Amino acid sequence: MVKRASAPLWRRLLWLFFLSGVVLQAYFALRIALWTVIPPSSTTFMRAAELRILKSGDKVEWQHDWVPYDAISPHLKRAVVASEDATFLTNDGVDWDAIQNAWDRNHSRRNERSGKIVGGSTITQQLAKNLFLSPERDYLRKGQELIITFMLEGILGKRRILEIYLNSVEWGNGIYGAQAAAQTYFHTSAARLSPAQAARLAVMLPAPRIYQKRLYSPYMNGRTAVIAARMWDVQIPR
Repeated sequence: MVKRASAPLWRRLLWLFFLSGVVLQAYFALRIALWTVIPPSSTTFMRAAELRILKSGDKVEWQHDWVPYDAISPHLKRAVVASEDATFLTNDGVDWDAIQNAWDRNHSRRNERSGKIVGGSTITQQLAKNLFLSPERDYLRKGQELIITFMLEGILGKRRILEIYLNSVEWGNGIYGAQAAAQTYFHTSAARLSPAQAARLAVMLPAPRIYQKRLYSPYMNGRTAVIAARMWDVQIPR
């Protein structure tokens, strides 16, 4: 009886790598499917922040209270969409024009010299990164982000995506979600935020730990006025 030759090592490793990738994507899909009925208790970014605070030894009060979609002010929903992703309701999870613009700007001589990175991520892409991934910027992580983005869009839909985003995004050191942000900065609930308050919170999102110390700086005041004017032009899930 002739003994069958085993596959070369490189082929077995390649097959193992492929199977590992399939299992990983299935894991992401199952987690996302679970979140159609229950909210995520935490995100990768939250856990990283908890570890950072623990290592620093700083006494930071952790604040994170989940509230349902209808208990979040429509002013905040509009302001965040206007500030972060104006085409949120109509895009497929990715704003390809914004990505192209970000690519062009990031590879311009001025930005390459300064090291400044311009983002083009939608709300869904930001949520994909916050839930599962790290802040590092590389093509492999970006590819995984896009796969998770399409999973979120296909499984959850726009309303649930915005609900999870507003309940999990960072609004300061140890401050996560709309309810904690509303209580911390304006001593009110997420449901009772005014248009001006909502616009100010939306402006904080790109750098919340910086802006929480400069909540009424000239930049914040000016940018808040811009978002307050734009927020009425965007659509939000009902």
